[in-house]
Amino acid sequence: MSDLQQAICLRQEGKVREAIELLNQITEFEPENGEGWYQLAWAHDSLGLEREAVPYYEKALQLELSAEDRAGAILGLGSTYRTLGQYEQAKTWLLAGISEFPEHREFEVFYAMVLYNLGEHAEAMGRLLVQLADTSGDSRIMDYSRAIRYYADQLDRVWE
Repeated sequence: MSDLQQAICLRQEGKVREAIELLNQITEFEPENGEGWYQLAWAHDSLGLEREAVPYYEKALQLELSAEDRAGAILGLGSTYRTLGQYEQAKTWLLAGISEFPEHREFEVFYAMVLYNLGEHAEAMGRLLVQLADTSGDSRIMDYSRAIRYYADQLDRVWE
């Protein structure tokens, strides 16, 4: 098992501080290891150290990452900016994720949270409704998915 895999296992087992120690060593000796920086950011986020996670996400995104790790880093950075109240930065990163990874529905959900924080409630709700209609396995929601999608961008409309 590589040191990076060991660090990931430590984080997954809840031994996050130990994972951070190992990841700090990895990124010190392999500063171009994008996955190491991404995992370091993730570990900090796991401990509620969002502000400390930001530069690690940013560093990871400057380096080579697999598509899956890049998507995770973009989502992590966007979500972290949102929790820090930096809504415009969050919006920018989450929109980048939506553009780069349109099949990753989680970006739309986190983007809706940012829209809510920015007071764009109708847009946020509409996006969430579309995700609900498109992904729900509940038979009753599925029965109404067409109507839910139809009303998603007309929440303020009143029919006369």
